[in-house]
Formats: sequence, C-alpha cells, structure tokens
Amino acid sequence: MNVADVIRNAAATLREAGADTPEHDAKLLFAEAAGRELRDVDKAMLMGDEWTLDETAEQRFRTMIDRRAAREPLQYIVGHAPFRYLDLSVGPGVFIPRPETETVVQAGLDWITRNRLYTPRVVDLCAGSGAIGLSVVTEVRGAEVWAVELSPDAYAWTERNRETVARRDPSAGYNYHLERGDATSPLTLPQLDGTIDMVITNPPYVPLAQVPEQPEVRDHDPDMALYGGSADGAAIPERIILRAASLLRSGGALVMEHDISQGDRLVAFARANGFADAHTGDDWTGRPRYLFAVRA
Repeated sequence: MNVADVIRNAAATLREAGADTPEHDAKLLFAEAAGRELRDVDKAMLMGDEWTLDETAEQRFRTMIDRRAAREPLQYIVGHAPFRYLDLSVGPGVFIPRPETETVVQAGLDWITRNRLYTPRVVDLCAGSGAIGLSVVTEVRGAEVWAVELSPDAYAWTERNRETVARRDPSAGYNYHLERGDATSPLTLPQLDGTIDMVITNPPYVPLAQVPEQPEVRDHDPDMALYGGSADGAAIPERIILRAASLLRSGGALVMEHDISQGDRLVAFARANGFADAHTGDDWTGRPRYLFAVRA
C-alpha cells in the first residue's frame, strides 16, 4: 500500500468526522498499527514509499480510524500519552494529561530550584494518571512525593504508571507514595500536616455551567476529573487550597492549575486563608492558568 494514499484517505475520514488534526491523527495511528515511528511515516510519505502490512495490522488500523472517527480520544486508542519526559499509560476512566499542565509542573520545579531544596517533600493532590507527581519524583533527584487519588479507575492507571517508572528508576519508585482518598479531606495524609514543602495539583475545575463542546473531553474524560463542583467550577479548587494550607510548612508553596476565569477569585481566596504572595501564572498561550501561593 502507498503510505501517502493511505494517510490521505484516512485523514479525509477523520476530517469529515470533525477531528481537529486529521492528518496527524491518521499518521500516528498508522505508525502504531505498523509498529513504526511517526517519523518513519513522514519519510515514507515524502519518498512515495509503499509498505506491506499483514492482515492483523491492516485490521487494527481500520479499527483505530473507526474509533477516532467516533471521536474517541487519540490517547485512549493508542493507550499512552506523552507528558514532559514520561510516556504515561492512559485509557477509559482517567483524565488525559494536557500540555498546559506541563507549565504547572515547571513552575513548581523552578521554585524548588530557586530555593535549593535538595530533598523536597511534595504532595500531588488529585493525581489522575500520576503525571504531576511522577514528573517531580523523576526530575528532582531526592524528592519524596505523596500522591492522592479518589477514583478507583484513575488510581489503577496511576499505579500502573508508578510501576513502569519504578522498573526504570527504582529510587524514584521508592520515593513515590500513592494513597487512595479524598484530596480535600483533612483525614487524608494528616500525618504530613505542616511538613510539606510543595503541594502541586491539577484538581477538577471546569465550571458546571460550561460543559465542554469537544466530544473527546465531554464524553470521555471522567466527570470526577473535570467538573469543579459548582457553576463557576471554583468549589473544589477552594477546598484544595484549604487542604494545602494545612499540609504546607511555613514558606511552602502551592501550585494549582485552574480555569482561565478563576484566577482573581482563587488568588483572593488563598490570601484570605493562610497564603501570602499569591498570584496567577500563565500557560504557553499567555492565559492565566495556575495559582502560585506561598504559605504565610
């Protein structure tokens, strides 16, 4: 089969279905089905190459295209998602990590570096796939991370990703502690109160009044990981601020992702509940994306 023709036809199917990046999706799915790299597909298209796929691989590709045309998330179809230096296993029941959350992690790591914390104690509330906490424990040698996740489905994905990290990096796996529980409850990790250097979190924050239009988000990301518990979506983030205030030592930092509409409200709430120097930080598109606050 001519690779360029296959991609062109598959992309047309995805474009008609309303996929945002039909050609990229078609190339990635073809690479997955063929057991090749994305760059191999790009090269084959450029050179006009033909590939021979066995019947199993051909059927797998057709099934993948059908699933993507039904607007199932690309990451669920291939079973993994990139996040910073990690490749995380994802699937139904877990929130797919987004690029904007990488800026939240970077803000936290920059603060750790500036303050010369060689063995920081970090809590990841609402762990999801484990993207935030596993990034911290693998990128900051000597960091100890406690992660909390309530959803049994998401917890299983986090555990799977922790095991993958531990196989490659035993010390990071040893320093990553996963607990199932309510991230907003004072009964979760009470033994750590007042001892944590940083809380870094991507809690549910989507306003109930703003249901996402994209089927990939609306129909597949779990509601528990999306919606912030109130019309403006700030109810759960505010409870996270209160829990973080108890976990953090004096001078410890909270870095929390939020909706672009919530910045001013959450800054004011943090300042009224034990934090100083609270401000918002921007994502890569220049939109206010996270709260950064230091415990008074």
